[in-house]
Amino acid sequence: MRTHRTRRRTALVLSAAALLLLAPARAGAEGGALPTVTPVAETPPLFDDEAGGNSDADDPAIWRNAADPGRSLVIATAKEGGLRVYDLGARLVQTLPAPRPPAEHDAPGRYNNVDLVTGLRTATGRADVAVVSDRGNDRLRIYRIDPSRPGGPLTDITDPAVAPVFSTGQDEINDQRTAYGLATWQDTSSGRTYALVSRRERTSLALVELRPTAGGTVTYRKVRTLDLPSSFRLPNGTTWSPCAEPGELPQVEGMVVDPATGTLYAAQEAIGIWRMRADLTAEPVLVDKVRGYGVPGVYDEETEECTPGADPGFGGERLSADVEGLTLFREPDGDGYLFVSSQGDDTFALYDREVSEKNEYEGGFRVGAASATLDGSEECDGAAVLNAPLGHRYPNGLLVVQDGHDTPDVPDGEGGTRTATGFKFVDLRDVVDAADL
Repeated sequence: MRTHRTRRRTALVLSAAALLLLAPARAGAEGGALPTVTPVAETPPLFDDEAGGNSDADDPAIWRNAADPGRSLVIATAKEGGLRVYDLGARLVQTLPAPRPPAEHDAPGRYNNVDLVTGLRTATGRADVAVVSDRGNDRLRIYRIDPSRPGGPLTDITDPAVAPVFSTGQDEINDQRTAYGLATWQDTSSGRTYALVSRRERTSLALVELRPTAGGTVTYRKVRTLDLPSSFRLPNGTTWSPCAEPGELPQVEGMVVDPATGTLYAAQEAIGIWRMRADLTAEPVLVDKVRGYGVPGVYDEETEECTPGADPGFGGERLSADVEGLTLFREPDGDGYLFVSSQGDDTFALYDREVSEKNEYEGGFRVGAASATLDGSEECDGAAVLNAPLGHRYPNGLLVVQDGHDTPDVPDGEGGTRTATGFKFVDLRDVVDAADL
């Protein structure tokens, strides 16, 4: 969860220099260096400034066009810049703006995370939809996907009367402790469709049911909530909370549901990866921890960074905070992997989907530069993988990752440069071969 105005929110947990001191040599499942894969395409850069429409790439989802897989789409959030739709060549197909604020002084719409639902029941029939968390308005928005629609494949079908997910009024919404991370889930036992939503700067998760209205729109209702821990008992008997700005709790952003088991994986950015029932009715299990877990820190208001103390050695070995985008690589036989963005060291960790034990670590990789003009992925917020044929471009599937620092830098016309973000498209076959999946 990184913003360009503060450069990187990981600084609120540990400074970048401290993270490098804490992190051991990057290694794969067998102890060697992690392999590198390279992208084959990238989207046009987005700029988080006034000239760029305050657009900041964050989270992608891949929609497969079953009738014509080569015309599948990548749907991605751009925060205040709204939603972007790309074709498989990473070319822009459609731009949808985030909602305007209710009043001039109110927070603007800000699209944070996106996920997909196949065959959602509506009053006009089944539809594939994209569900988006609008952090600015503390609401979810739902878009019907129709590739044949003139003017663009996405149409907003959100019920205008939807309520905030967490807030009780506009003043609370303006404080921006609002809907943040998001994952969808279709419960095969009940036939109901849900979204799991996290809350910014809090540990709360909400289970929200998507429901059709008679008018053809989609609304939702909150079913229940669950709060993850914000402090932890360490093996030495002390209690630890990650260092952060006063008043902030360790939030979740990256989430994904394994549809085969109804299991939710949630990335608590400064803590690690949690596994739990998607209906939020059972105790969560901490699958893996970040390297800085248990490291004390003192927050400096002037630098907006934390100065770390001595490492007591209770952290994990694979992840460097922030833990970010989660996505599932699913194989036809039911096996597969959980892909995790380790934002602090620009790598991706892979865990087995098997939940009978502890989701064993299976290796990792990084996305490096393909050329001087096609760079890799740094400070990755979000990722999406689809292990299915997508026409001649990606006959073995596709991985899309957010790039939090797109290069080469773009001049700002005043002697400096504009910080850009975007999305990189990686042939899934390259990942399978490199990581030996």
